[in-house]
Amino acid sequence: MWKTGSRDTGLPSLWEKAQKWIGPEKGVVHLATAAILNAVWDLWAKQEGKPLWKLLVDMDPRTLLSCIDFRYITDVLTEEEAYEILQKGQVGKKEREGQMLMRGYPAYTTSCAWLGYSDDMLRQLCTEALKDGWTRFKVKVGADLQDDIRRCRLIRNMIGPEKTLMMDANQRWDVPEAIEWMSKLAEFKPLWIEEPTSPDDILGHATISKALAPLGIGVATGEQCHNRVIFKQLLQAKALQFLQIDSCRLGSVNENLSVLLMAKKFEIPVCPHAGGVGLCELVQHLIIFDFISVSASLRNRMCEYVNHLHEHFRYPVIIKKASYMPPKDAGYSTEMKEESIKKHQYPDGEVWKKLLAAQEN
Repeated sequence: MWKTGSRDTGLPSLWEKAQKWIGPEKGVVHLATAAILNAVWDLWAKQEGKPLWKLLVDMDPRTLLSCIDFRYITDVLTEEEAYEILQKGQVGKKEREGQMLMRGYPAYTTSCAWLGYSDDMLRQLCTEALKDGWTRFKVKVGADLQDDIRRCRLIRNMIGPEKTLMMDANQRWDVPEAIEWMSKLAEFKPLWIEEPTSPDDILGHATISKALAPLGIGVATGEQCHNRVIFKQLLQAKALQFLQIDSCRLGSVNENLSVLLMAKKFEIPVCPHAGGVGLCELVQHLIIFDFISVSASLRNRMCEYVNHLHEHFRYPVIIKKASYMPPKDAGYSTEMKEESIKKHQYPDGEVWKKLLAAQEN
């Protein structure tokens, strides 16, 4: 049933049809591919006794490139161009690795300013974050303009003019609405507006980017991008100023490598999406590799951090002075605690039993 073709009839197999219906290279097929290949990378790194970022950093450029599928992107990045980027990245690589081990990769926090938080909660969380040394903050916007103005003013007053503020609309607006809304929030000096409109609207993002550039506001997007082709077009259209890879949305490490290299060619900073269940644990490896071997820059670069659900992982992220410290344990930091897995197994895990019992009542 699952063979790749039907030689007997000449008709497409069920698998070929499924790839077209629920793919190709997007949707559930792509997410499943990412899950499997991320697990393979985890095993490879463990076999080598290295954290994934170190496996990538130590890899010969030609071997690294053999892991990348260049189909559909050679009009902007050929394998030879990618090789030249990696070769240039060899210069100063040991020094940059030492810098990462000593200082870590700069992070920003999303935990202070979710929609729905009261003003008192915002003040409390911002105060705690400032005490912990955070200098980069992201606030959710888009539900109500006057509420956004009040909340952004509160946060900007608390963190001061010298610290970095970003905004995230989570795809709330049409293109004209995004431009108008952000024009009214420009007084709070955001570095970027994240996902201002549909993540599939490449030209819409380009229009927003062009309109907001005079205000000094960049556009960030990428966490919902299906594949490297979408990123290619966003870069070609000058539709984003900050590129946000996701370790599970794209086709695992392999496809993320192609996007990191395209971003380097276009000189667009990569600021990964994180949060969720294990995304921080995963993407830290990719962005540390990017700095050491590809971008060689920290200018306008940072990685998202959300401070929940790390307790379920055997090798949780380590944050010091608002920076990701490079993992030292072998693998991709994806291994969950057995206790957490048992509690969340469906339908017999403790968590599911409680949820199902509550529904029955």
